[in-house]
Amino acid sequence: MSADTEGRNKACCASCGIAEDDNIKLKDCSACKLVRYCGVKCQRDHRQQHKKECKKRMTELRDEILFKQPESTNLGDCPICCLPLPIDHTKSTLMACCSKIVCIGCDYANTKCELEGRSNPCCAFCRLPRASTQAEADRYVLKRVEANDPVAMYQMGS
Repeated sequence: MSADTEGRNKACCASCGIAEDDNIKLKDCSACKLVRYCGVKCQRDHRQQHKKECKKRMTELRDEILFKQPESTNLGDCPICCLPLPIDHTKSTLMACCSKIVCIGCDYANTKCELEGRSNPCCAFCRLPRASTQAEADRYVLKRVEANDPVAMYQMGS
């Protein structure tokens, strides 16, 4: 790399123009991170010139944070396959015995194993026997409510 390009890549103080080197460490503007300063005095001196651009960039950063799509739904991830649970509740199953919400794919895979005779009918997550009647399922949920499980409490309330 030539000396000319090397000089252009170095950062310099937005106020006084001093280049960063081993002896001088520049600090970013704490709000926008766009400009750098060699010290507090330079930051204060340059504030009036930088203020408008800084506020604009702070607004952009705030909007990025506010409107960024979440990595997963508010329901979280399937505890078996770790994929995000779908927003559509028909594509997930609540296991009454352990109050875990499992994606329909994991429930399907478990049911397929049961039908092929490789396992007994059981919960896809905790492997307890599946409830055969609604009364038995309600008993499982009540047991989880007594353990202060918020998902079970929600299920009982709805």
